[in-house]
Amino acid sequence: MPVALLHPYQRTRRSRESNAPGRQPRRTRPQPAGRPPGRRLGPLLARNRRLAIAFLLCVAAAVAVHQLTPAPADSKTALAAARDLPAGSSLAPSDVAEVKVPPGMMAAGFIRGSAEAEGKQLAAPLRKGQLLTDAQLLGPGLLTGTPPGSAAVPLRMADPSSIQLVSPGQLVNVVLTGTNGYDQQAPPEVLATAVPVLWTSGQGGKTGEWLGTAETDGLIVVAARPEQAARLAGASTQGKLFFVLVTQPPG
Repeated sequence: MPVALLHPYQRTRRSRESNAPGRQPRRTRPQPAGRPPGRRLGPLLARNRRLAIAFLLCVAAAVAVHQLTPAPADSKTALAAARDLPAGSSLAPSDVAEVKVPPGMMAAGFIRGSAEAEGKQLAAPLRKGQLLTDAQLLGPGLLTGTPPGSAAVPLRMADPSSIQLVSPGQLVNVVLTGTNGYDQQAPPEVLATAVPVLWTSGQGGKTGEWLGTAETDGLIVVAARPEQAARLAGASTQGKLFFVLVTQPPG
């Protein structure tokens, strides 16, 4: 059967007539209805049920943690070692760093600013990140925790090389040897027992707050009780001083 070809003008005209007002639109073949959205989502949730449950549990845990976590407390500024520092170091601005710590960690004696520590000398080594206190600096702070009336007493040992054997924090007995005035050796006398060493020249020590001279060879500084300090003062003029390492005070 021959197919009639329409002129482009005729096709345009028919298109206009089909869109004219009052003309019934051409019916289209109804499409097969698909599954409702709820029915399509069901199998998906069934296949991923464990994942969905895990996700909901994580959300619930996050909400609970958020509700139970207290508000962050105000922080305080403290000073910490920026690197490992040996005993005897004279602190420079690059040796320390300001850090924020909880108020509960702050105690009396903590150094709060670099200006307070600049130029001060360490009496003990510091690890990187360790907070700095006045008890770690050469000066009156080293007597923190000692009995009331304790004094920091510098002593010059007869054998300067022996200073290399002792470190701050160790306990020593201070022994005096001398003569009895007749060129005879007097028996050794123990001037102080179990006194803690605060500082030594063998740990890279330099002139500090207590020392008015740069001549520190053979010097140690000990914490002595009042009666011990009275015996130790000027003892180096009476003979030769030595120390003996001990582990603990006598019971």
